[in-house]
Amino acid sequence: MHTKVRVRFAPSPTGPLHIGGVRTTLFNYLFAKKHGGDFILRIEDTDQTRYVEGAEKYIIDSLNWCGIKFDEGVGIGGKYGPYRQSERKEIYKNYAWQLVDSGNAYFAFDTPAELDEMRDKLKLENNSNQQYGIHTRLKMKNSLTLSSEECKRRIDGGGDFVIRIKMPENEKIHVTDLIRGDVVFESNLLDDKVLYKSDGMPTYHLANIVDDHLMEITHVIRGEEWLPSLPLHKLLYQFFGWESTMPQFAHLPLILKPNGKGKLSKRDGDAGGFPVFPLEWKDPETGEISSGYAEYGYFPDAFLNMLALLGWNPGTEQEIFSLPELVEAFSIEKVGKSGSKFDPEKTKWFNHQYLIKRTDNELAKIFHGQLLKRNLNPDIKLVEKIVCIIKERANFVSDFWEHSSFFFEAPIDYDEKMMKKSWKENTSEELKKLVLILSKIDDFASNNIETLVKSWLEEMNLGVGQIVAPLRLALVGAAKGPHIFDIIEIIGKEETIERIEIAINRIK
Repeated sequence: MHTKVRVRFAPSPTGPLHIGGVRTTLFNYLFAKKHGGDFILRIEDTDQTRYVEGAEKYIIDSLNWCGIKFDEGVGIGGKYGPYRQSERKEIYKNYAWQLVDSGNAYFAFDTPAELDEMRDKLKLENNSNQQYGIHTRLKMKNSLTLSSEECKRRIDGGGDFVIRIKMPENEKIHVTDLIRGDVVFESNLLDDKVLYKSDGMPTYHLANIVDDHLMEITHVIRGEEWLPSLPLHKLLYQFFGWESTMPQFAHLPLILKPNGKGKLSKRDGDAGGFPVFPLEWKDPETGEISSGYAEYGYFPDAFLNMLALLGWNPGTEQEIFSLPELVEAFSIEKVGKSGSKFDPEKTKWFNHQYLIKRTDNELAKIFHGQLLKRNLNPDIKLVEKIVCIIKERANFVSDFWEHSSFFFEAPIDYDEKMMKKSWKENTSEELKKLVLILSKIDDFASNNIETLVKSWLEEMNLGVGQIVAPLRLALVGAAKGPHIFDIIEIIGKEETIERIEIAINRIK
Protein backbone atom coordinates (compact mmCIF):
# COMPACT_ATOMS: atom_id res chain seq x y z
CA MET A 1 0.00 0.00 0.00
CA HIS A 2 1.09 3.58 -0.65
CA THR A 3 1.97 5.63 2.41
CA LYS A 4 1.93 9.15 0.94
CA VAL A 5 -1.30 10.72 -0.37
CA ARG A 6 -1.05 11.44 -4.10
CA VAL A 7 -3.93 12.96 -6.09
CA ARG A 8 -4.21 14.26 -9.63
CA PHE A 9 -6.27 16.59 -11.74
CA ALA A 10 -6.44 15.14 -15.24
CA PRO A 11 -8.37 17.37 -17.65
CA SER A 12 -8.80 16.77 -21.38
CA PRO A 13 -7.78 19.70 -23.64
CA THR A 14 -11.13 19.72 -25.45
CA GLY A 15 -12.13 23.32 -24.62
CA PRO A 16 -12.07 25.86 -21.80
CA LEU A 17 -11.98 24.80 -18.16
CA HIS A 18 -15.47 25.08 -16.64
CA ILE A 19 -15.80 26.21 -13.01
CA GLY A 20 -16.83 22.63 -12.20
CA GLY A 21 -13.35 21.56 -13.29
CA VAL A 22 -11.77 24.31 -11.18
CA ARG A 23 -13.73 23.08 -8.15
CA THR A 24 -12.52 19.51 -8.78
CA THR A 25 -8.96 20.84 -8.91
CA LEU A 26 -9.49 22.81 -5.71
CA PHE A 27 -10.89 19.82 -3.79
CA ASN A 28 -7.97 17.66 -4.95
CA TYR A 29 -5.52 20.37 -3.87
CA LEU A 30 -7.19 20.82 -0.46
CA PHE A 31 -7.23 17.07 0.14
CA ALA A 32 -3.56 16.68 -0.82
CA LYS A 33 -2.39 19.59 1.32
CA LYS A 34 -4.55 18.54 4.30
CA HIS A 35 -2.80 15.15 4.28
CA GLY A 36 0.71 16.41 3.43
CA GLY A 37 0.46 14.81 0.01
CA ASP A 38 1.36 15.53 -3.62
CA PHE A 39 -0.87 17.12 -6.23
CA ILE A 40 -0.26 16.26 -9.89
CA LEU A 41 -1.45 17.84 -13.15
CA ARG A 42 -1.85 15.32 -15.97
CA ILE A 43 -3.22 16.17 -19.41
CA GLU A 44 -5.43 13.39 -20.81
CA ASP A 45 -5.23 14.02 -24.56
CA THR A 46 -5.82 10.50 -25.84
CA ASP A 47 -8.87 11.58 -27.86
CA GLN A 48 -7.09 13.48 -30.62
CA THR A 49 -10.34 14.01 -32.57
CA ARG A 50 -11.67 16.30 -29.81
CA TYR A 51 -8.40 18.17 -29.19
CA VAL A 52 -8.84 21.97 -29.22
CA GLU A 53 -5.93 24.26 -30.00
CA GLY A 54 -4.98 26.42 -27.01
CA ALA A 55 -7.08 24.46 -24.49
CA GLU A 56 -4.12 22.99 -22.60
CA LYS A 57 -2.50 26.43 -22.19
CA TYR A 58 -5.86 27.84 -21.11
CA ILE A 59 -6.22 25.16 -18.40
CA ILE A 60 -2.73 25.88 -17.01
CA ASP A 61 -3.18 29.68 -17.21
CA SER A 62 -6.53 29.39 -15.41
CA LEU A 63 -5.13 27.36 -12.55
CA ASN A 64 -2.17 29.74 -12.25
CA TRP A 65 -4.61 32.68 -12.00
CA CYS A 66 -6.52 30.83 -9.27
CA GLY A 67 -3.30 30.33 -7.33
CA ILE A 68 -3.59 26.54 -7.25
CA LYS A 69 -0.05 25.15 -7.25
CA PHE A 70 0.93 21.68 -8.48
CA ASP A 71 3.78 19.60 -7.08
CA GLU A 72 4.47 17.81 -10.37
CA GLY A 73 3.01 17.47 -13.82
CA VAL A 74 2.88 19.13 -17.22
CA GLY A 75 5.22 22.11 -17.34
CA ILE A 76 6.77 21.22 -13.96
CA GLY A 77 8.09 17.69 -14.45
CA GLY A 78 8.61 14.99 -11.85
CA LYS A 79 9.85 11.41 -11.61
CA TYR A 80 6.59 9.89 -12.91
CA GLY A 81 6.54 11.70 -16.27
CA PRO A 82 5.79 12.33 -18.98
CA TYR A 83 2.51 13.83 -17.77
CA ARG A 84 0.83 14.26 -21.15
CA GLN A 85 -0.85 11.02 -22.22
CA SER A 86 -0.08 11.47 -25.91
CA GLU A 87 3.62 11.22 -24.93
CA ARG A 88 2.99 7.95 -23.07
CA LYS A 89 1.23 5.97 -25.79
CA GLU A 90 3.91 3.26 -26.03
CA ILE A 91 3.18 2.38 -22.41
CA TYR A 92 -0.47 1.48 -22.96
CA LYS A 93 -0.13 -1.05 -25.78
CA ASN A 94 1.53 -3.69 -23.59
CA TYR A 95 -1.17 -3.35 -20.95
CA ALA A 96 -3.96 -3.66 -23.54
CA TRP A 97 -2.39 -6.87 -24.97
CA GLN A 98 -1.91 -8.19 -21.43
CA LEU A 99 -5.68 -7.98 -20.88
CA VAL A 100 -6.30 -9.90 -24.12
CA ASP A 101 -3.78 -12.58 -23.11
CA SER A 102 -5.44 -13.01 -19.70
CA GLY A 103 -8.89 -13.44 -21.34
CA ASN A 104 -10.25 -10.20 -19.85
CA ALA A 105 -10.37 -8.32 -23.17
CA TYR A 106 -10.71 -9.16 -26.84
CA PHE A 107 -10.08 -7.77 -30.32
CA ALA A 108 -13.10 -6.44 -32.20
CA PHE A 109 -13.15 -5.72 -35.94
CA ASP A 110 -16.69 -4.42 -36.49
CA THR A 111 -17.07 -1.49 -38.88
CA PRO A 112 -19.11 1.62 -37.90
CA ALA A 113 -21.84 0.41 -40.29
CA GLU A 114 -21.97 -3.01 -38.60
CA LEU A 115 -22.21 -1.36 -35.16
CA ASP A 116 -25.09 0.83 -36.39
CA GLU A 117 -26.82 -2.24 -37.84
CA MET A 118 -26.54 -4.05 -34.48
CA ARG A 119 -28.06 -1.08 -32.61
CA ASP A 120 -30.83 -0.61 -35.17
CA LYS A 121 -31.77 -4.31 -34.90
CA LEU A 122 -31.98 -4.05 -31.09
CA LYS A 123 -34.10 -0.89 -31.41
CA LEU A 124 -36.54 -2.72 -33.70
CA GLU A 125 -36.78 -5.47 -31.10
CA ASN A 126 -37.60 -2.76 -28.47
CA ASN A 127 -34.52 -3.80 -26.55
CA SER A 128 -33.61 -1.00 -24.13
CA ASN A 129 -30.02 -2.30 -23.83
CA GLN A 130 -28.43 -1.48 -27.20
CA GLN A 131 -24.86 -1.98 -26.09
CA TYR A 132 -21.94 -4.02 -27.37
CA GLY A 133 -21.57 -6.45 -24.50
CA ILE A 134 -22.60 -9.69 -22.86
CA HIS A 135 -25.80 -10.05 -24.94
CA THR A 136 -24.39 -9.07 -28.35
CA ARG A 137 -20.67 -9.81 -28.49
CA LEU A 138 -21.04 -13.39 -29.74
CA LYS A 139 -23.00 -12.10 -32.77
CA MET A 140 -20.27 -9.64 -33.79
CA LYS A 141 -16.88 -9.79 -35.54
CA ASN A 142 -14.33 -10.21 -32.78
CA SER A 143 -11.74 -12.60 -31.40
CA LEU A 144 -14.47 -14.41 -29.45
CA THR A 145 -16.24 -15.39 -32.68
CA LEU A 146 -13.39 -15.50 -35.25
CA SER A 147 -10.49 -17.96 -35.34
CA SER A 148 -7.12 -16.89 -33.95
CA GLU A 149 -5.67 -17.21 -37.50
CA GLU A 150 -8.30 -14.84 -38.89
CA CYS A 151 -7.69 -12.33 -36.09
CA LYS A 152 -3.93 -12.45 -36.66
CA ARG A 153 -4.43 -11.95 -40.41
CA ARG A 154 -6.61 -8.88 -39.83
CA ILE A 155 -4.25 -7.30 -37.29
CA ASP A 156 -1.05 -8.06 -39.24
CA GLY A 157 -2.71 -6.74 -42.40
CA GLY A 158 -3.11 -3.31 -40.82
CA GLY A 159 -6.90 -3.47 -40.61
CA ASP A 160 -8.88 -1.39 -38.13
CA PHE A 161 -9.56 -2.98 -34.76
CA VAL A 162 -10.25 -2.08 -31.16
CA ILE A 163 -9.64 -3.91 -27.92
CA ARG A 164 -12.73 -4.19 -25.73
CA ILE A 165 -12.97 -5.21 -22.08
CA LYS A 166 -14.80 -8.51 -21.58
CA MET A 167 -17.42 -7.79 -18.91
CA PRO A 168 -18.01 -10.74 -16.57
CA GLU A 169 -21.50 -12.20 -16.48
CA ASN A 170 -23.92 -12.07 -13.52
CA GLU A 171 -21.62 -10.20 -11.15
CA LYS A 172 -22.42 -7.50 -8.62
CA ILE A 173 -19.55 -5.03 -8.61
CA HIS A 174 -19.16 -3.24 -5.28
CA VAL A 175 -17.06 -0.08 -4.94
CA THR A 176 -16.74 2.13 -1.87
CA ASP A 177 -17.02 5.83 -2.64
CA LEU A 178 -15.73 8.24 0.02
CA ILE A 179 -18.78 10.48 -0.50
CA ARG A 180 -21.52 8.00 -1.48
CA GLY A 181 -20.57 4.90 0.50
CA ASP A 182 -21.04 1.43 -1.06
CA VAL A 183 -22.05 1.68 -4.71
CA VAL A 184 -23.25 -1.48 -6.49
CA PHE A 185 -23.37 -2.17 -10.25
CA GLU A 186 -24.81 -5.12 -12.20
CA SER A 187 -22.22 -6.41 -14.70
CA ASN A 188 -24.95 -7.65 -17.09
CA LEU A 189 -26.07 -4.02 -17.64
CA LEU A 190 -22.59 -2.78 -18.57
CA ASP A 191 -21.10 -2.63 -22.03
CA ASP A 192 -17.76 -3.94 -23.24
CA LYS A 193 -16.06 -0.54 -23.43
CA VAL A 194 -13.30 0.11 -25.95
CA LEU A 195 -9.91 0.28 -24.21
CA TYR A 196 -7.51 0.60 -27.15
CA LYS A 197 -7.74 1.63 -30.80
CA SER A 198 -5.76 0.55 -33.84
CA ASP A 199 -4.29 4.08 -34.18
CA GLY A 200 -2.14 3.22 -31.14
CA MET A 201 -4.08 5.40 -28.74
CA PRO A 202 -5.78 4.08 -25.62
CA THR A 203 -9.18 5.37 -24.55
CA TYR A 204 -9.53 7.36 -21.35
CA HIS A 205 -10.55 4.25 -19.40
CA LEU A 206 -7.35 2.29 -20.00
CA ALA A 207 -4.96 5.24 -19.96
CA ASN A 208 -6.20 6.74 -16.71
CA ILE A 209 -6.08 3.42 -14.86
CA VAL A 210 -2.56 2.62 -16.08
CA ASP A 211 -1.34 6.15 -15.34
CA ASP A 212 -2.94 6.29 -11.89
CA HIS A 213 -1.24 2.99 -11.06
CA LEU A 214 2.18 3.96 -12.43
CA MET A 215 2.01 7.43 -10.84
CA GLU A 216 1.04 5.84 -7.50
CA ILE A 217 -2.20 7.82 -7.19
CA THR A 218 -3.87 7.05 -3.85
CA HIS A 219 -7.18 8.95 -4.23
CA VAL A 220 -9.22 9.78 -7.33
CA ILE A 221 -11.45 12.80 -6.66
CA ARG A 222 -13.52 13.63 -9.74
CA GLY A 223 -16.96 14.75 -10.92
CA GLU A 224 -20.01 12.52 -10.55
CA GLU A 225 -20.29 12.21 -14.35
CA TRP A 226 -17.55 9.56 -13.98
CA LEU A 227 -19.60 7.45 -11.55
CA PRO A 228 -20.96 5.15 -14.33
CA SER A 229 -17.32 4.34 -15.27
CA LEU A 230 -16.48 3.23 -11.74
CA PRO A 231 -17.28 -0.51 -12.17
CA LEU A 232 -15.16 -0.67 -15.33
CA HIS A 233 -12.24 0.98 -13.53
CA LYS A 234 -12.61 -1.35 -10.54
CA LEU A 235 -12.54 -4.38 -12.87
CA LEU A 236 -9.43 -3.11 -14.64
CA TYR A 237 -7.57 -2.91 -11.31
CA GLN A 238 -8.78 -6.44 -10.59
CA PHE A 239 -7.79 -7.81 -14.02
CA PHE A 240 -4.30 -6.28 -13.78
CA GLY A 241 -3.82 -7.68 -10.28
CA TRP A 242 -3.52 -4.18 -8.77
CA GLU A 243 -6.39 -4.37 -6.27
CA SER A 244 -4.11 -3.82 -3.25
CA THR A 245 -2.99 -0.44 -4.63
CA MET A 246 -6.32 0.63 -6.13
CA PRO A 247 -6.97 4.29 -5.22
CA GLN A 248 -9.95 5.30 -3.12
CA PHE A 249 -12.64 7.06 -5.15
CA ALA A 250 -14.72 10.14 -4.40
CA HIS A 251 -17.28 11.47 -6.89
CA LEU A 252 -18.14 15.14 -6.39
CA PRO A 253 -21.72 16.41 -6.78
CA LEU A 254 -22.69 18.56 -9.75
CA ILE A 255 -22.76 22.35 -9.76
CA LEU A 256 -26.37 23.06 -10.73
CA LYS A 257 -28.04 25.89 -12.64
CA PRO A 258 -29.28 28.81 -10.47
CA ASN A 259 -32.80 27.31 -10.60
CA GLY A 260 -31.43 23.95 -9.44
CA LYS A 261 -32.60 22.10 -12.57
CA GLY A 262 -29.67 20.44 -14.29
CA LYS A 263 -25.93 20.97 -14.61
CA LEU A 264 -24.61 24.55 -14.89
CA SER A 265 -23.58 25.32 -18.48
CA LYS A 266 -22.12 28.12 -20.55
CA ARG A 267 -25.63 28.78 -21.88
CA ASP A 268 -26.82 29.53 -18.32
CA GLY A 269 -24.00 32.02 -17.90
CA ASP A 270 -24.83 33.71 -21.21
CA ALA A 271 -28.51 33.94 -20.25
CA GLY A 272 -27.85 35.12 -16.69
CA GLY A 273 -25.00 37.50 -17.46
CA PHE A 274 -22.36 35.70 -15.39
CA PRO A 275 -19.20 33.78 -16.38
CA VAL A 276 -18.74 30.02 -16.08
CA PHE A 277 -15.04 30.03 -17.03
CA PRO A 278 -12.15 31.33 -14.89
CA LEU A 279 -10.53 33.31 -17.74
CA GLU A 280 -11.84 34.73 -21.00
CA TRP A 281 -11.91 32.09 -23.74
CA LYS A 282 -11.84 32.69 -27.46
CA ASP A 283 -13.10 29.74 -29.48
CA PRO A 284 -10.37 29.03 -32.09
CA GLU A 285 -12.95 27.87 -34.66
CA THR A 286 -15.82 30.33 -34.31
CA GLY A 287 -13.95 33.28 -32.78
CA GLU A 288 -16.72 33.52 -30.14
CA ILE A 289 -15.48 35.08 -26.90
CA SER A 290 -16.74 33.87 -23.52
CA SER A 291 -16.04 36.07 -20.52
CA GLY A 292 -14.13 34.88 -17.47
CA TYR A 293 -14.12 35.62 -13.76
CA ALA A 294 -10.76 37.39 -14.04
CA GLU A 295 -12.06 39.82 -16.68
CA TYR A 296 -15.23 40.44 -14.67
CA GLY A 297 -13.02 41.72 -11.87
CA TYR A 298 -13.24 38.82 -9.43
CA PHE A 299 -10.32 38.26 -7.07
CA PRO A 300 -8.90 34.73 -7.39
CA ASP A 301 -9.15 34.08 -3.63
CA ALA A 302 -12.83 35.18 -3.59
CA PHE A 303 -13.51 32.90 -6.57
CA LEU A 304 -11.91 29.89 -4.85
CA ASN A 305 -13.70 30.63 -1.56
CA MET A 306 -17.04 30.66 -3.40
CA LEU A 307 -16.25 27.38 -5.22
CA ALA A 308 -15.16 25.62 -2.03
CA LEU A 309 -18.61 26.11 -0.51
CA LEU A 310 -20.37 24.61 -3.55
CA GLY A 311 -20.82 21.06 -2.35
CA TRP A 312 -18.61 21.20 0.76
CA ASN A 313 -19.94 22.28 4.14
CA PRO A 314 -17.45 23.11 6.90
CA GLY A 315 -20.12 22.41 9.53
CA THR A 316 -19.79 25.92 11.00
CA GLU A 317 -21.21 29.39 10.25
CA GLN A 318 -17.89 30.54 8.77
CA GLU A 319 -18.08 31.54 5.11
CA ILE A 320 -14.87 33.47 4.47
CA PHE A 321 -11.80 31.22 4.27
CA SER A 322 -8.26 31.91 3.11
CA LEU A 323 -6.64 29.07 1.17
CA PRO A 324 -4.65 27.89 4.25
CA GLU A 325 -7.88 28.00 6.30
CA LEU A 326 -9.65 25.92 3.63
CA VAL A 327 -6.83 23.35 3.79
CA GLU A 328 -7.16 23.21 7.57
CA ALA A 329 -10.98 22.86 7.55
CA PHE A 330 -11.40 20.61 4.49
CA SER A 331 -12.64 17.06 4.80
CA ILE A 332 -13.89 14.86 1.96
CA GLU A 333 -16.51 13.42 4.35
CA LYS A 334 -18.13 16.88 4.52
CA VAL A 335 -18.74 16.96 0.76
CA GLY A 336 -22.42 16.36 0.04
CA LYS A 337 -23.93 13.84 -2.36
CA SER A 338 -26.51 16.14 -3.93
CA GLY A 339 -25.83 18.94 -6.40
CA SER A 340 -25.27 22.55 -5.32
CA LYS A 341 -27.14 25.44 -6.88
CA PHE A 342 -24.91 28.15 -8.29
CA ASP A 343 -25.92 31.58 -7.00
CA PRO A 344 -24.53 34.49 -9.09
CA GLU A 345 -25.49 37.07 -6.43
CA LYS A 346 -23.76 35.12 -3.67
CA THR A 347 -20.69 34.98 -5.90
CA LYS A 348 -20.68 38.80 -6.05
CA TRP A 349 -21.11 38.89 -2.27
CA PHE A 350 -17.93 36.85 -1.86
CA ASN A 351 -16.03 39.25 -4.08
CA HIS A 352 -17.35 42.19 -2.06
CA GLN A 353 -16.04 40.60 1.16
CA TYR A 354 -12.59 40.21 -0.35
CA LEU A 355 -12.67 43.70 -1.87
CA ILE A 356 -13.33 45.46 1.43
CA LYS A 357 -10.52 43.44 3.06
CA ARG A 358 -7.99 44.69 0.49
CA THR A 359 -5.86 47.70 1.49
CA ASP A 360 -6.85 51.09 0.07
CA ASN A 361 -3.44 51.30 -1.57
CA GLU A 362 -3.87 47.95 -3.34
CA LEU A 363 -7.34 48.89 -4.61
CA ALA A 364 -6.18 52.40 -5.57
CA LYS A 365 -3.43 50.96 -7.78
CA ILE A 366 -5.96 48.78 -9.66
CA PHE A 367 -8.43 51.68 -9.96
CA HIS A 368 -5.69 54.08 -11.06
CA GLY A 369 -5.01 51.77 -14.01
CA GLN A 370 -8.68 52.07 -14.99
CA LEU A 371 -8.55 55.87 -14.63
CA LEU A 372 -5.54 56.06 -16.95
CA LYS A 373 -7.67 54.42 -19.64
CA ARG A 374 -10.07 57.37 -19.23
CA ASN A 375 -7.16 59.79 -19.72
CA LEU A 376 -7.20 60.70 -16.03
CA ASN A 377 -4.00 60.61 -13.98
CA PRO A 378 -4.79 61.74 -10.42
CA ASP A 379 -2.33 61.46 -7.54
CA ILE A 380 -2.42 57.93 -6.06
CA LYS A 381 -2.92 59.34 -2.53
CA LEU A 382 -6.07 61.12 -3.72
CA VAL A 383 -7.31 57.86 -5.31
CA GLU A 384 -6.65 56.07 -1.99
CA LYS A 385 -8.82 58.61 -0.15
CA ILE A 386 -11.63 58.10 -2.67
CA VAL A 387 -11.36 54.30 -2.56
CA CYS A 388 -11.52 54.38 1.26
CA ILE A 389 -14.97 56.01 1.27
CA ILE A 390 -16.57 54.19 -1.68
CA LYS A 391 -15.35 50.58 -1.47
CA GLU A 392 -18.16 49.47 0.87
CA ARG A 393 -20.61 50.26 -1.95
CA ALA A 394 -18.87 48.17 -4.62
CA ASN A 395 -18.60 44.48 -5.51
CA PHE A 396 -15.80 45.04 -8.04
CA VAL A 397 -13.09 47.63 -8.61
CA SER A 398 -14.81 48.20 -11.98
CA ASP A 399 -17.80 49.54 -9.97
CA PHE A 400 -15.63 52.31 -8.50
CA TRP A 401 -16.09 54.68 -11.43
CA GLU A 402 -19.86 54.58 -11.08
CA HIS A 403 -19.51 55.49 -7.39
CA SER A 404 -16.80 58.11 -7.83
CA SER A 405 -16.91 59.71 -11.29
CA PHE A 406 -18.02 63.02 -9.75
CA PHE A 407 -14.68 63.27 -7.87
CA PHE A 408 -12.90 63.55 -11.21
CA GLU A 409 -15.50 65.25 -13.43
CA ALA A 410 -18.05 67.93 -12.55
CA PRO A 411 -21.66 66.95 -13.37
CA ILE A 412 -22.85 68.09 -16.79
CA ASP A 413 -26.52 67.52 -16.02
CA TYR A 414 -28.67 67.11 -12.94
CA ASP A 415 -31.17 64.47 -11.86
CA GLU A 416 -34.57 65.98 -12.68
CA LYS A 417 -36.47 64.16 -9.94
CA MET A 418 -34.01 65.38 -7.31
CA MET A 419 -34.04 68.87 -8.77
CA LYS A 420 -37.83 69.17 -8.40
CA LYS A 421 -37.70 67.75 -4.90
CA SER A 422 -34.78 69.70 -3.41
CA TRP A 423 -34.34 72.94 -5.39
CA LYS A 424 -36.79 75.43 -3.89
CA GLU A 425 -37.41 79.08 -4.70
CA ASN A 426 -34.86 80.37 -2.20
CA THR A 427 -32.26 77.57 -2.67
CA SER A 428 -30.00 79.61 -4.95
CA GLU A 429 -29.80 82.46 -2.39
CA GLU A 430 -29.03 80.04 0.43
CA LEU A 431 -26.28 78.38 -1.62
CA LYS A 432 -24.74 81.78 -2.40
CA LYS A 433 -24.48 82.39 1.35
CA LEU A 434 -22.96 78.91 1.77
CA VAL A 435 -20.31 79.82 -0.81
CA LEU A 436 -19.30 82.75 1.38
CA ILE A 437 -19.02 80.46 4.43
CA LEU A 438 -16.93 77.92 2.52
CA SER A 439 -14.62 80.56 1.06
CA LYS A 440 -13.63 81.66 4.57
CA ILE A 441 -12.72 78.15 5.85
CA ASP A 442 -8.96 77.58 6.03
CA ASP A 443 -8.87 74.03 7.43
CA PHE A 444 -10.74 72.25 4.62
CA ALA A 445 -11.05 68.90 6.41
CA SER A 446 -14.38 67.08 6.33
CA ASN A 447 -15.06 67.24 10.09
CA ASN A 448 -14.19 70.94 10.30
CA ILE A 449 -16.31 71.87 7.26
CA GLU A 450 -19.25 69.88 8.67
CA THR A 451 -19.02 71.59 12.08
CA LEU A 452 -18.86 75.10 10.62
CA VAL A 453 -21.62 74.53 8.05
CA LYS A 454 -23.98 72.98 10.63
CA SER A 455 -23.29 75.89 12.99
CA TRP A 456 -24.20 78.32 10.19
CA LEU A 457 -27.39 76.34 9.44
CA GLU A 458 -28.44 76.68 13.08
CA GLU A 459 -27.85 80.42 12.99
CA MET A 460 -29.90 80.68 9.80
CA ASN A 461 -32.60 78.43 11.29
CA LEU A 462 -32.27 76.09 8.29
CA GLY A 463 -32.71 72.30 8.38
CA VAL A 464 -29.73 70.20 7.25
CA GLY A 465 -31.82 68.66 4.46
CA GLN A 466 -32.72 72.06 3.07
CA ILE A 467 -29.12 72.75 2.11
CA VAL A 468 -27.42 69.33 1.92
CA ALA A 469 -29.75 67.87 -0.75
CA PRO A 470 -29.33 70.77 -3.25
CA LEU A 471 -25.61 70.90 -2.35
CA ARG A 472 -25.28 67.20 -3.29
CA LEU A 473 -27.14 67.89 -6.55
CA ALA A 474 -24.69 70.73 -7.33
CA LEU A 475 -21.58 68.66 -6.56
CA VAL A 476 -22.63 65.18 -7.75
CA GLY A 477 -25.58 65.76 -10.07
CA ALA A 478 -27.69 63.04 -8.42
CA ALA A 479 -28.82 61.62 -5.08
CA LYS A 480 -25.81 59.35 -4.67
CA GLY A 481 -22.31 59.30 -3.29
CA PRO A 482 -20.67 59.14 0.15
CA HIS A 483 -20.86 61.66 3.00
CA ILE A 484 -21.21 65.11 1.41
CA PHE A 485 -18.50 66.72 3.55
CA ASP A 486 -16.04 63.96 2.57
CA ILE A 487 -16.78 64.81 -1.07
CA ILE A 488 -16.15 68.53 -0.37
CA GLU A 489 -12.80 67.80 1.30
CA ILE A 490 -11.60 65.61 -1.57
CA ILE A 491 -12.61 67.85 -4.48
CA GLY A 492 -11.32 70.90 -2.60
CA LYS A 493 -12.51 74.44 -1.90
CA GLU A 494 -12.06 75.88 -5.39
CA GLU A 495 -13.82 73.04 -7.21
CA THR A 496 -16.65 72.93 -4.63
CA ILE A 497 -17.38 76.64 -4.98
CA GLU A 498 -17.17 76.51 -8.77
CA ARG A 499 -19.65 73.61 -8.97
CA ILE A 500 -22.11 75.37 -6.64
CA GLU A 501 -21.93 78.57 -8.70
CA ILE A 502 -22.46 76.67 -11.98
CA ALA A 503 -25.51 74.91 -10.49
CA ILE A 504 -26.96 78.23 -9.26
CA ASN A 505 -26.69 79.62 -12.81
CA ARG A 506 -28.03 76.53 -14.54
CA ILE A 507 -30.86 75.47 -12.23
CA LYS A 508 -33.73 77.96 -12.18
